[in-house]
Amino acid sequence: MVAPSSASAPARRRILILGAAGRDFHDFNVRYRDNPAVEVVAFTATQIPDIDDRIYPAELAGPYYPNGIPVLDEAIFTDVIAREEVDTVVLAYSDLPHTQVMHLASRAVAAGADFVLHGSRTTMLRSSKPVIAVTAVRTGVGKSQTTRYLTRILRDLGKQVVAVRHPMPYGDLAAQACQRFADYADLDRHKCTIEEREEYEPHIDNGCIVYAGVDYERILREAEQEADVILWDGGNNDTPFYAPDLHIVLADPLRPGHEAAYHPGETNVRMADIVIVNKCDSAALEDVEAVERTVAKLNPRAQILRCDSPVTLEHPETVAGKSVVVIEDGPTLTHGSMSFGAGVVGARAAGVADIVDPVPYAVSSIAATFATYPNAAGVLPAMGYGESQIHDLEATIVTMPVQAIVSGTPIDISRVLRVDKPLVRARYELREQQPGRLEAAVRAALG
Repeated sequence: MVAPSSASAPARRRILILGAAGRDFHDFNVRYRDNPAVEVVAFTATQIPDIDDRIYPAELAGPYYPNGIPVLDEAIFTDVIAREEVDTVVLAYSDLPHTQVMHLASRAVAAGADFVLHGSRTTMLRSSKPVIAVTAVRTGVGKSQTTRYLTRILRDLGKQVVAVRHPMPYGDLAAQACQRFADYADLDRHKCTIEEREEYEPHIDNGCIVYAGVDYERILREAEQEADVILWDGGNNDTPFYAPDLHIVLADPLRPGHEAAYHPGETNVRMADIVIVNKCDSAALEDVEAVERTVAKLNPRAQILRCDSPVTLEHPETVAGKSVVVIEDGPTLTHGSMSFGAGVVGARAAGVADIVDPVPYAVSSIAATFATYPNAAGVLPAMGYGESQIHDLEATIVTMPVQAIVSGTPIDISRVLRVDKPLVRARYELREQQPGRLEAAVRAALG
């Protein structure tokens, strides 16, 4: 393919893609990269720190973009519309309240551009292998424990499973085009952040190879070479990149109503084959029932399963009766808007004397996180999108008057944090209230 000359080519429709280093790149790759009728003038970035002010590289962008495509701060996107004479603004990221989606749309339309959301049919790739997709209505509902549970079911059925994780390309985009993780050395080799480790390490601990990256067509074709079944592990509450044979969606009764109030979480509910109402052991029965009523209204054909998310604390005697700081999964507290996670549940069950609020001791980027997400006050979000944030996390812990640390993140965070206090992990798994229903659904999907 040769880029068209400016002398002979008709005017190309000018596109701006609003994203967060995930679906934005995927939608570009499948919808626009090889389309001579359009020109993507820029991506924008939000939600994740330090992912703007870089270039989507030419080697990924294709022959129509010999200089690559700039990634800009979303805050200036209406200025970009005017400066670049943008015709269409595409929204391509997730975990947004419906009101925020329409605020973005209003800004785009007022600036003179069309506003577009791409449909699932035109952005899902087809696999030659069966695909089981796990998505959610919000970040932090329990996708990781569900994918681990499904992996064990599939293994017991004699299937070779490969997990494909929603993108987290926070580093060198060209180098991260297609990543394969089979052991901890691969995490180090790819210079994974804490956030990436939180998603990949549980699969490795579960004996499952996981792929991720930027180019999900290439990732799919490579994963198919070693898989009987592809397990899509969705991020945030995004829709699957691959067309699923079985689509499992998690809803959270600790956040009742969110299943119908967030984008594209509501879309997932409407597409689901199965909706798991998770954390039923922690939620009030009336909230569980309220979520079930909403799901049944949005998608009458979906099976609804109740599941628990029991938390166990390793060596609870280490923290019993002591003052502790609780570290929780970062995205669950930030754009997931939760105020606690498994770490708090485990710490309370172990009988800690006090959970110390880290806000007065927060350093630099951690203090900035609390300012942006005040709902996280009281616990410490495991912000680790780069070395400086990891340093700030360590510095915050050092200054705190605590006797121990409880970690509710999905990883052994001691592999990346240097701390001088005892650290215990909170672990959590999926438990069906009616055992066997998920296995029956998997068997039916696989034929």
